Amino acid sequence: MEHANDSVYQEAMTKERCRGMGTTMVAATILKDTLYITNVGDSRLYVIGNGIRQITHDHSLVEEMVRMGKLTEEEGRNHPDKNIITRAIGVKETVSVDCFEEKIGIRDVILLCSDGLTNMVSDEQIQQIIKTEKNLQKAAELLVETANRNGGRDNITVLLISRKSNEVK
Repeated sequence: MEHANDSVYQEAMTKERCRGMGTTMVAATILKDTLYITNVGDSRLYVIGNGIRQITHDHSLVEEMVRMGKLTEEEGRNHPDKNIITRAIGVKETVSVDCFEEKIGIRDVILLCSDGLTNMVSDEQIQQIIKTEKNLQKAAELLVETANRNGGRDNITVLLISRKSNEVK
């Protein structure tokens, strides 16, 4: 993520048309039964197993207000300033990256996604689609279709990973 930050920042500094650009990022790797996650911005990682758990924390003005108790989660979900990011790749010379470590089960599904999905589809809908559609490619397509059907106001990125065995040693 630091390398990505440096690349985007240098591009923004050297090309006038790229000034002020930035992006969000979430990444993960699995080793045995442990998921290692990094994120910057409001792209998220969820683990779907017995329920749905958001592992990452959004770096946004509204999420900070929710954490401080100034807004409820429901108020935050529909807040007009929801798109104001407090941390992003490429905006500053250095970036602070959040890192998480999470134990995962053999049947858990990992979802990495942009806010284009989570602003349009509730956690409950996401979980229902993934649990109902066993083919992950079809589930991903259905998540994108649902987000578009619900308004599709932003780009929508969805990546689903299923850990079916202990193939990574």
